[in-house]
Formats: sequence, C-alpha cells, structure tokens
Amino acid sequence: MQALLRHLVQGIVKNPSAVEIREVEGEASVLYELSVADADRDSVHGPDGETLRAIRTVLSASSGDRRAVLELVEPDGGAAANE
Repeated sequence: MQALLRHLVQGIVKNPSAVEIREVEGEASVLYELSVADADRDSVHGPDGETLRAIRTVLSASSGDRRAVLELVEPDGGAAANE
C-alpha cells in the first residue's frame, strides 16, 4: 500500500525525493502519515482539498478489509491537513 501511495504522490510533486510515508498499524485500520516538501503541500492538498480526497479514495478502495486513513503532516510529524 505504501508503494501505491508513494507512486501517486511522487507523480504530482516537484520534489519526489522529499516524500515520506510513515505507516502506523492498528487492529482494524492503518494510518499513513504523509510528509512532503513545503513547496509541494499545495499540490498534494489541491484546491479545497480535492486532490488529497482523491488520493484517500484510491487508498481506501485498494485497502481491502482494513480501513486506510491518510493524513498530510508537517515534516516534523505534526498534523497539518486533516480534511
């Protein structure tokens, strides 16, 4: 799942080497914390959060039985966009 997420995000950012994904396993869900370069945050978020919602939709559709949750976080690990 991380490979899919990385592929989707690296395709829309200008600095693909700065894409970082942290996976946190839960009993019934998996949390993915996505961090990108500051200059790429708007590209990932998109207008009114549409791009981020689309990425979440693809991730959710491919997650199978477990719920997949995606959060765009600041590079230091703090939550930034939870829309």
